[in-house]
Amino acid sequence: MYTRALKLPEMSFFLLGPRATGKTTWLKRSLNDPPVHWVNLLLDSELARIANNPAVFQQEVSALPADTWVVVDEVQRLPSLLNQVHHILTEHPGRYRFALTGSSARKLRRKSTNMLAGRALSLQFFPLTRSEMAKDFDLEAALQFGTLPLVVSAPNDMLRRQILKAYGETYLTQEIRAEAAVKSLESFSRFLQVAALMNGQAINTSNVARDASVSRTTVQGYFEILQDTLIGYFLPAFRPRKRVRESAHPKFYLFDTGVARTLNGTLFNQLTDMERGPLFETWVCHELRAYLEYSQCGGELAYWRTPNGVEVDFILSCGDSAIGIEVKSSATWRAHSGDALKELLRENVIQRAIGVYGGEHMIKDGPIEVYPAATWAAKLAEGAFVC
Repeated sequence: MYTRALKLPEMSFFLLGPRATGKTTWLKRSLNDPPVHWVNLLLDSELARIANNPAVFQQEVSALPADTWVVVDEVQRLPSLLNQVHHILTEHPGRYRFALTGSSARKLRRKSTNMLAGRALSLQFFPLTRSEMAKDFDLEAALQFGTLPLVVSAPNDMLRRQILKAYGETYLTQEIRAEAAVKSLESFSRFLQVAALMNGQAINTSNVARDASVSRTTVQGYFEILQDTLIGYFLPAFRPRKRVRESAHPKFYLFDTGVARTLNGTLFNQLTDMERGPLFETWVCHELRAYLEYSQCGGELAYWRTPNGVEVDFILSCGDSAIGIEVKSSATWRAHSGDALKELLRENVIQRAIGVYGGEHMIKDGPIEVYPAATWAAKLAEGAFVC
């Protein structure tokens, strides 16, 4: 079992993250001193018991001793329960703290206007990071199978594939049907495979609609579902104060490389060179997003591309300062690999340039610091690249 980087807050909080990222396991380890009161809405019996008589929740909590943590798992299954939570926090300030987990923000946003009015933090959970896995981290395995805890802990590759295959099927049958978000599961399945093939690329919804044989407005709605259920993420184009024209299309990433391979149909194939680049970039994106969330450093993430195609994979910005990060999956950092970074340094769009590549040794390319992937991720977790 791995120690997660997220620290338990001192006040009530929402904890959102895709299924199987380890939210409940983390809570059980973090809240290891009683008193803790658990409400698991993933259980139909528990859901029905409270849905049929919402007042019973408040009555049960009111009977608990002071300083009790109240955990509500999969709170999006009963969004109206937040009204009860809000009332308890208002009537008994400081007496109870709530940990509210969810694998989807869709119903919370659309069916409940009560997000506790600032009385609860909003946190996000991710698959395992390199620093959390420590000596168990293997880059090839991370690219091929991702870093969901169940997958990482599996004893062999065949079982990893079986877990991921079941995860993909569960996502379609449980998450999407439970959300009642699509009229045609067949159309959504086609879209999902196209979206997975577009992982790590700038998204043109018209092109995706054509390839998935659905309308453009339907594709926009489908992408919203991926974001709301925390399966997908859009990386915006960087907009510096200096007037530089950049691409308007955001880049799309799935939250895990193993899930990406599952959804695009390549899971049971050996990793190819064509796949490696986008997957390597997806893994770097995962590490950056997890670090920004867990460290709460206030940084923002984007990418940079001009109309003539010059691109930097990631821009990590804090206030007026920015770091450019170029990602190359090959074992060799070539002479032209850092050209875009150097251009941004000359124009003072960024103040520091970092390269991440598939090689084994740290090197220096003029002003660019180039790190092997695992070394870069370890230093990121230590705060070495906070701008």
